[in-house]
Amino acid sequence: MQRTDLRNIAIIAHVDHGKTTLVDAMLKQSRIFRENQQVAERVMDSNAIERERGITIMAKNTAVEYNGVRINIVDTPGHADFGGEVERVLNMVDGVLLLVDAVEGPMPQTKFVLRKALEQGHRAIVVVNKVDRPSARPNYVVNETFDLFIDLGASEEQAEFPIVYASGIAGTAGHDPHAMQDSLTPLFETILQYVPAPDVDADGPPQLLVTSTMYDDYKGKIIIGRLNSGTIRKGQAVAHIASGKDPKPAKVVQVFTHYGMERVEVDEITAGDIVAMTGINDAGIGDTIADKDNPVALPPIKVEEPTVQMTFGVNTSPFSGREGKLVTSRKIRERLYGETERDVALKVEDTDNADTFRVSGRGELHLAILIENMRREGYEFQVSKAEVIYKDVDGTRHEPYELVEIEVDSDYQGSVVELMGLRRGTMRDMRVSDSGTVQFVYHVPTRGLLGFRQQLLTATRGTGIMNSLFAGYQPYAGDVQTRQFGSLVAWEQGVTSSYGLSSAQERGQLFVGSGVDVYEGMVIGQHIRDEDLEVNACKKKQLTNMRSSGADDALRLDVPRNMSLDDCIEYLADDELLEVTPLHLRIRKRLLNTDERRRDRKWAKNR
Repeated sequence: MQRTDLRNIAIIAHVDHGKTTLVDAMLKQSRIFRENQQVAERVMDSNAIERERGITIMAKNTAVEYNGVRINIVDTPGHADFGGEVERVLNMVDGVLLLVDAVEGPMPQTKFVLRKALEQGHRAIVVVNKVDRPSARPNYVVNETFDLFIDLGASEEQAEFPIVYASGIAGTAGHDPHAMQDSLTPLFETILQYVPAPDVDADGPPQLLVTSTMYDDYKGKIIIGRLNSGTIRKGQAVAHIASGKDPKPAKVVQVFTHYGMERVEVDEITAGDIVAMTGINDAGIGDTIADKDNPVALPPIKVEEPTVQMTFGVNTSPFSGREGKLVTSRKIRERLYGETERDVALKVEDTDNADTFRVSGRGELHLAILIENMRREGYEFQVSKAEVIYKDVDGTRHEPYELVEIEVDSDYQGSVVELMGLRRGTMRDMRVSDSGTVQFVYHVPTRGLLGFRQQLLTATRGTGIMNSLFAGYQPYAGDVQTRQFGSLVAWEQGVTSSYGLSSAQERGQLFVGSGVDVYEGMVIGQHIRDEDLEVNACKKKQLTNMRSSGADDALRLDVPRNMSLDDCIEYLADDELLEVTPLHLRIRKRLLNTDERRRDRKWAKNR
């Protein structure tokens, strides 16, 4: 049977194309909120980091009602590093809204998420968003989107997609960009018409694939997924089937469905709906909740393998234990392995060292979000430089490659060509727009993109825009030059002084100011040359009664460069670590002792 009173859809798009803003408008026009209720912008981005960065990191569920039909909506991330979130939720829905910016058109991540949706057999409704922008070009965008469907091998039925023009921020939609309605009614009507109602077996045995999990301080672990068949009731006995293991008995304590921003407790739920349940605390993503008398497992969730890895370890700097509350290897290990239960694209492994763990993800941003979350939770630890994960294919070393789109002003196109040439990038396409901007498409090893974003912004004076998409594994490309400068390293432990820093800033750019605690081996700046330089940043001026205080010119220090977490991760060299605490980020050398580092460099040179 078909549940005509229900629709399940996911909203997919490239980052910053307006998914969350459109969901806001759908919620408001569905009368989810009271007339006088204060509602924040991007209400679905509930995580503090999501609001700060302006991106969606975790897929979230909500639901609205229109003409007696409940529409379950899954808001998904748009950044390529969080593609695992998109992959795991597509099995819960029957169709997708593909958002495309009316100016930018299809972007690299648009291709990724659309390919995954088409592989699942979903039909897509193309929503050309932001049509109210002055430079909007909806006809061009629709043609480019159609070409993308054909390139990805869409079926004839999938290629005949309906088109809705919308402005998420204004809450308007229409089937003609020049005849927009004052509401999203055309979008809702298109969803009811083109997204198929779920086919369900309401009388069959219950079957649910766990798609996401979360933890509540009062309810315990909450598992979320789509009920494929049967009915699940409050207090029902079920079977829990973990991947590769035998079924074991479990009991559902509470059953919830989604309405707006709330989870509403119900007594039972029927097949086809997206449900949240409590009581099965050891269930993980990819497990099956099935009938206790006839336990049949569903196919597990498959996501693409991670391509970048870092090591997480106990902080070993002289300042360890000063600021963090959770500092032991046991606590760090529990937190990292706990993250893998929520994030299927993350992989954690033990190493030969009991205090160090290898963490693999989709990209630098993927791992940076994990580091930032742990930091805010009170953890103190150290991480290494991000490295790509190699594969051995038929005895040949292969490495991951990315397809990169870079958009810059024509004045800076020479800088981009030079930077990508140093990173073994191969130009695939180059287009010049009417506005004078140049768009490059490069095929480049992932190694070449580690630490590249900051150099691109510097070379283009902050105007360069870069988007990348994983393009598979190919043979090793050879040496790649990623970092051109060395570090300024503190000579001794102490407090930095203006007198000591004034000499150091003549040799490069400082990361710290006066009056900052430093230790031997801590990186305090970037050298103007390609080798490291030890500096005495704590040196004080020796004053005597023969020297007047006004005899010398006042020392003036440049404003130190404020390094964010992303900047620190990009800056790291092979012999450096990042010390992460709730209050500070400190870059340091692996070997803190100056003499040991010199011996190590001499040994490596003579080897």
